Amino acid sequence: YGLTLDPNDPLMSSIINELKELENKGYQYEAAEASFELLMRRALGLQRKFFKLEGFRVMNHKYRMDKTPFTEATIRLTVGGSEVHTASMGDGPVNALDRALRKALTRFYPSLEDMELVDYKVRVLSGEYGTGAQVRVLVESKDGKHRWGTVGVSVNIIEASWQALVDSINYKLMNDEKAKTV
Repeated sequence: YGLTLDPNDPLMSSIINELKELENKGYQYEAAEASFELLMRRALGLQRKFFKLEGFRVMNHKYRMDKTPFTEATIRLTVGGSEVHTASMGDGPVNALDRALRKALTRFYPSLEDMELVDYKVRVLSGEYGTGAQVRVLVESKDGKHRWGTVGVSVNIIEASWQALVDSINYKLMNDEKAKTV
């Protein structure tokens, strides 16, 4: 990851404790190396904040039983000093969120047009609550040069998906920025 860590640094024990806490909540980083790197960079104060989420809403419209539903996501975020409010339609809530997020960010970060979500997996972590169970979402993304995995965990599948999507975009933007400085 290009990070220099001293095993005796007190920050290391803090990072390990946070990692254990997240793994106890259901996070797994074996298939989500990008989320792991972002976690490390945040803990070390090295992760730039490319945007700030102000809020999002996802609506699923099933207006006729013989028609497939359509989904709309609305996102409000801040990039630099600019507030952006946008909406997008999608094939389901995750696709709508992904489209709305990219639509909001592409004018600031045009390289996001090269990025695509290539795999999406959901795993139920606790079976005792049925539909209220904790879930882990793994997202695999790629651009013209790299493939990477990210993770999100929540009792809300949309929130877990959002976490993984945001990590994926942050990882892409971080890599683009690193490539410019080399």
